[in-house]
Amino acid sequence: MPDWKEILSRDGPAAWRTAYRLLGNRANTDECFQEACLAALKVSRREVAQNWQGLLRRLAVARSVDRLRVRKRARLQTSTSGLHQVQDGSPPPPQDVEDAELASELRLALGRIAPKQAEAFCLHCIEDCSYQEIAQSLRISIDAVGLLIHRARKHLRELLAGSDAFRAEAESKAASITKADVAPGSLRKEHS
Repeated sequence: MPDWKEILSRDGPAAWRTAYRLLGNRANTDECFQEACLAALKVSRREVAQNWQGLLRRLAVARSVDRLRVRKRARLQTSTSGLHQVQDGSPPPPQDVEDAELASELRLALGRIAPKQAEAFCLHCIEDCSYQEIAQSLRISIDAVGLLIHRARKHLRELLAGSDAFRAEAESKAASITKADVAPGSLRKEHS
């Protein structure tokens, strides 16, 4: 029987940080980490884990990607199409705000690619795991890890390039609306 206190004190922080980097929210991270620990407990009852840190990270990434997908679905269901932003002459946002926006877009894009690709990408690019460590965690060959990461990067590039096109379209629409065009009370929330 594994010593859970030792495992969680030694390998838990790395898994928690992995989830936090994906979710960017402490409450969601705590929930995903707890779910990952419960899943690790179930795995330990079926088989002997060779790499607890890898297992916990893999499960944390899987739970985080699931959470991102749920967020995306909820956002799509509650989105409103009747609200438009009015463009003002203010300067562009500071770099940290842009970085936060890009991180948010990456989180959303990770939720749209295949789960194995998202796991491999996060473990390699965010957690700096080697191909060999990822192969052990995911129980696949090193060649398969390279293929997953390649495909993940390709899909993420496409998705993020699409978000640039979407953002440019939204900005051009916002530019066509001036403050004079928007009468008080004309912006109302449409309920779906």
